[in-house]
Amino acid sequence: MTKPTRLSFSRGIWARLIMALTLVFSVQAMAEDKIYTGFFSDKAVSGYDPVAYFTEGKPVKGSDKFTARYKDATWYFKSAEHKKLFQENPEKYAPQYGGYCAWAVAHGDTASADPHQWTIEDGKLYLNYNESIQKDWLKDKLNLIKDADKNWPKVIK
Repeated sequence: MTKPTRLSFSRGIWARLIMALTLVFSVQAMAEDKIYTGFFSDKAVSGYDPVAYFTEGKPVKGSDKFTARYKDATWYFKSAEHKKLFQENPEKYAPQYGGYCAWAVAHGDTASADPHQWTIEDGKLYLNYNESIQKDWLKDKLNLIKDADKNWPKVIK
């Protein structure tokens, strides 16, 4: 019988650690948050002010001075006024489908969204993954919205 060496003991610990981390990240990958915040962040809309899309017609970076918690995410605003508007009616200003790419949700999936690729349709904010996807979205957005509405929130695992 061979005596276990320090090296074999060390390998066993590393193997268990890798297995545990794999399990943790596999479970994490299966469960997505209701609000898209990125993998290592809790910033909704990548830190952009969701109210500004409606009031200024463009994406505006929010400030650390004006934040609010909503649906387990931190939302950033450019001013106290925008923060107040959001807090009074978050459903009006929060992007549809939790800020995930609306085109992806329409196709039964989720994807990150670029705050610079956006549309307001019927008083609702929609974000898309990138400029190319945004172009596809704009070609058929009314039908894609219908599909996305049917798929949401089932796409959140």
